[in-house]
Amino acid sequence: MARPVTLFTGQWADLPFETICAKAAGFGYDGLELACWGDHFDVDQAAKSDKYCKGRWEVLSDHGLTAYSVSAHLVGQAVCDLIDERHKAILPEDVWGDGEPEGVRKRAAKKMITTGKACRRFLDNKPGRKKKDEFPAVVNGFTGSSIWHSIYAFPPTDQKYWDNGFKDFAKRFKPILDAYDKVDVNFALEVHPTEIAFDIASAQRAIDAVKSHKRFGFNYDPSHLGYQGVDYVKFIRVFADRIYHVHMKDVWWGRGNGDVGVFGGHTTFADPRRYWDFRSLGRGSIKFEDIIVALNDTGYAGPLSVEWEDSRMDREHGAAEAAGFVRAVDFPTSGLAFDAQFDN
Repeated sequence: MARPVTLFTGQWADLPFETICAKAAGFGYDGLELACWGDHFDVDQAAKSDKYCKGRWEVLSDHGLTAYSVSAHLVGQAVCDLIDERHKAILPEDVWGDGEPEGVRKRAAKKMITTGKACRRFLDNKPGRKKKDEFPAVVNGFTGSSIWHSIYAFPPTDQKYWDNGFKDFAKRFKPILDAYDKVDVNFALEVHPTEIAFDIASAQRAIDAVKSHKRFGFNYDPSHLGYQGVDYVKFIRVFADRIYHVHMKDVWWGRGNGDVGVFGGHTTFADPRRYWDFRSLGRGSIKFEDIIVALNDTGYAGPLSVEWEDSRMDREHGAAEAAGFVRAVDFPTSGLAFDAQFDN
């Protein structure tokens, strides 16, 4: 059968959990990818309380929904970043603390470890769950980066400088990955500008930095690759064994009036001058047919999770439209070649 279609709740965290469950069911989704902010998934409660986890499942089940992963993008961003006042707006108070940068990074790392434990307990409480679940437990998220500000090599930046950034990432994330290994949870980095990995080359470098740790993989999202000019289908084939989760998100590029390039020109989303912008699924430039073929070829059987972002469209209209689009574009792989019948 085709893959389950889920909705990432990160763009819906202003709504109570029961409300987004009801809406997602109405939009036609099979389940949710739970954001660890708003009231959708409380990491601290989930890490220690079966009762809390069962309560989440009760609400999901009441709406005919399931779940396969949780997402901790906001806290993960602070693990390796150069911390400034922008982070205060996205971090829990217990992670921000007094805002002293190194303290923030260490508390963020600790919270990410707690998130792995919370994900494990949550999925262990899944109703009817088999001893070996049909899909591995996954925490999706960001890493942040101590070297993103040096993306353009001026002042002159040598490889040693960038190497130190990857070493910093490995130092901060290897304890997180080791903790995830103990509870049988994968971490899936959403490869994305501002992260330690933002294209194929940097993704490979990140893998090398953590010495190919088996718990480090990717939340594949083509939208962040396409507008950069990165081959987003090749990414699937290069990292086939590390695609731990998939985001379905569209983007268009080659637009605007020539005032703004790929770096964004310090403009806001939906500014008509922009070269690129996120779009509702099927309305951008991503070739999803090619993605589904590559996912089939490489054996990915997990959920296709819609991360809906389109500043030009009503989000409820877009979310419903996106669920239908994913169902239409996805198809199961074949167990035999089309001409195999001639053998008989």
